Amino acid sequence: MAATPPGSKKRKLDFMIDQVAFDNFMKMCSLKGFAPQVEIEILMKKYVASNGKI
Repeated sequence: MAATPPGSKKRKLDFMIDQVAFDNFMKMCSLKGFAPQVEIEILMKKYVASNGKI
């Protein structure tokens, strides 16, 4: 029986976010055709890579 690599681990986030900021973000993702969770992952990676500088 061949071993298969495990899938990527995911974590569910539960945060309180400003409604207007959230709506604008979701609208922009929809217009651009991007998945919001992918955009958030990219932003988190950039934030960590820059040592927490925005």
